Amino acid sequence: MIEAKQLSKSFKVAKGKKQTTVHAVQQVNFLAKNACITGLLGPNGAGKTTTMRMLSTLIEPTQGTALVDGFDCKMQAQLVRASLGVLSDARGLYTRLTARENIAYFGSLQGMSTALLKARTAAVIEQLGLESIADRPTEGFSQGERMKVALARALIHDPNNLILDEPTNGLDIMTIRLLRNLLKQLRNQGKCILLSTHIMQEITALADEVIIISRGKTVAQGSVTDLLTQAQASSMEEAFMKLAFDETEDEGGVQQG
Repeated sequence: MIEAKQLSKSFKVAKGKKQTTVHAVQQVNFLAKNACITGLLGPNGAGKTTTMRMLSTLIEPTQGTALVDGFDCKMQAQLVRASLGVLSDARGLYTRLTARENIAYFGSLQGMSTALLKARTAAVIEQLGLESIADRPTEGFSQGERMKVALARALIHDPNNLILDEPTNGLDIMTIRLLRNLLKQLRNQGKCILLSTHIMQEITALADEVIIISRGKTVAQGSVTDLLTQAQASSMEEAFMKLAFDETEDEGGVQQG
């Protein structure tokens, strides 16, 4: 389970000789449940990436609380990392290492025993169909191959929770279908999956719940059907445009659907 409670992040930005405060995230609230794929939507600059970085323990919130399985992302960061797998948009593979070595290295960072690490590495390689490239250096891998290796790294320690940032960017249709099927399998195993994307088709195909963030605030949360009804829209694209840009916010900045 992943939860944001009044989550806020501000940055000091230099403008000439003066500093100004930029409020990237302002009191974001949402709950991503276990056995559920939760889609995170928002226009560019809405605060999605900053929110996911706080939930991933990469940056600390200015105010509010980020929780993963009840562990505080600021005060209990190591416990959060142990129960969380992260697939970032950057992917960031070590190109001189093979796919297997990339995966195993991340498992070793989680403190896995040699025997367990060997077994789990073999399991995720099979799960993601990486056998043919497992022992090749990752330099020169296609975008789809890099995504699968990065996802294998995120899954190596069998975490309860996954944060995926734009996982289908640049992928061909076959790889997208493989990823969709895998995420549904992981959801059915009881895992909590938080998925950030700009692709409405992915939200419609995968998301059990949807969170919409606009101007640093949560403006709507509910199922696809709930949000279509709330926005009186016939598609998620139309609903998103209405809720993200034309919302009438209550005092807490959240529309109730």
